[in-house]
Amino acid sequence: MKTKSSMIVMDTPNNKSIPLSPKLTEEIMEEQRIHDVLLLLENLSYREETTVKLIIDCLYDVGATNLINQKFNSYAINGTVKKVARFSKPVFRMIAWRWFKKNCPQLITNWLHDQVRFKKAIPTQPEIVVEQVPIQQDLPIILEDKNREVKYLRSQVRLLIAIFILAVTSFSGSFLWLNYRFEQANLQTLEQLQTQLKIKEASVNNP
Repeated sequence: MKTKSSMIVMDTPNNKSIPLSPKLTEEIMEEQRIHDVLLLLENLSYREETTVKLIIDCLYDVGATNLINQKFNSYAINGTVKKVARFSKPVFRMIAWRWFKKNCPQLITNWLHDQVRFKKAIPTQPEIVVEQVPIQQDLPIILEDKNREVKYLRSQVRLLIAIFILAVTSFSGSFLWLNYRFEQANLQTLEQLQTQLKIKEASVNNP
């Protein structure tokens, strides 16, 4: 008994069907299935929003602690910055969640796609270039000057990073504090209105 193999055909503008080669058919199938993986990961991220945010909180706690320990050696400053960093966690969680929704499903899809391609990476042979450098008598002095410049630049970069972290954490903490104070003021105003309303109702019921 003879069987016919299935074949995907493509319609042309002249309404003529052109059979596709098996290789091209497999490429189209692969592209469709990888797109399905992307849609499934996007759906998964939306359904597991709470889990993703908990993961972000854990990473923030570990990352903020390690970064502050590296940049601030003083015990007093270290403890103060860590306390301020706690107030910036909600802001970081919101920004990180938006970035996750926008980028992570595609990044994970690309990584998974690479894993199932089973392509072996061919290491490239680095070119070795030998240059003749004239020996200078004042070379140690030049190297010492360069080392001083590098150390100075590193100290400036560390200072700028510390200032940036402190500014971000201070701004985030101030924003959250103002929001808290605004909510408290609204609640207090609402309680005052309710008290005034009760007094008016009491005066109407007891003339």
